[in-house]
Amino acid sequence: MPIPDFQTLMLPVLRLSETGEIRISEGVARMADEFALTTPEREELLPSGRQAKIANRVHWAVTYLVKSGLLERPRRGYFAITPKGKAVLAQPPARIDIAFLSQFDGFEQFRTKSGDGEPAAVETTGDVAAGTPEERVEASFEDLNGALRQELLERILVMHPAAFEKLIVDLMLAMGYGANGSGERLGRTSDGGIDGVINEDVLGLDIIHLQAKRYATGNAIGVEKIREFAGALDERGATKGVFVTTSHFAPAAIQYAHRSPKRLILIDGEELTRLLVRHDVAVRAYRHLVLKKVDTDYFDEAEV
Repeated sequence: MPIPDFQTLMLPVLRLSETGEIRISEGVARMADEFALTTPEREELLPSGRQAKIANRVHWAVTYLVKSGLLERPRRGYFAITPKGKAVLAQPPARIDIAFLSQFDGFEQFRTKSGDGEPAAVETTGDVAAGTPEERVEASFEDLNGALRQELLERILVMHPAAFEKLIVDLMLAMGYGANGSGERLGRTSDGGIDGVINEDVLGLDIIHLQAKRYATGNAIGVEKIREFAGALDERGATKGVFVTTSHFAPAAIQYAHRSPKRLILIDGEELTRLLVRHDVAVRAYRHLVLKKVDTDYFDEAEV
């Protein structure tokens, strides 16, 4: 079954706390068991890659229950039920969610201060709107980056061929390839289909050869193009090559690259725009949002 959203977890988490103090990590494991999550579901991460999705949702279910007074945190890393929580379970509702918790003193004030007070979100059950604050932030971030990558691809498709070849060289250098920033666009008819080179050492003894092809997104790069690229590497006695396209590669082309004794790396249009954004090539930051959390080490040291 899909990973339950954090509002769906609220009632099961409250019921779990009836047994006594519960360690957060234990609560995460117990919820994963209760909802029969598979190993991949238990290990699925937030887009940031910093926390398991089920752990994040259990943490936020606990936070909301604490803010409504149904749970408390008796000590660091644990939660426990309160008398108010026990009263709720004496006549349990079918579901505990944000709408249900709104009846308790202080909860709406918490939501307003945390910037989570939009009434529409209470009734929405869609995956993004029902997600934890981190999930909503990260989903919005992914939406913005998706639009950015699409705009990048559209602009790349109308670039002059020489400018596109230079873009690929710039990207490779930004990714850390090239000794002391040593890279060059070639792109001349006499260069046998090689559009650029990256020197991995100062003397140029180890070289990565590049080929950059702009194709409309619906046109796949076939295996014959990869064979031609491999042949161009043979002529130069080269063993490393990167083939970049704005389109995508046919399955036979991907298989050929995997089987080749050379190191052939294929980068399609989707991966190209992701790399450009990740390594700040042809894009620039226009706004920084810093998310902060309590420094527990600071408070631990203060209690000594």
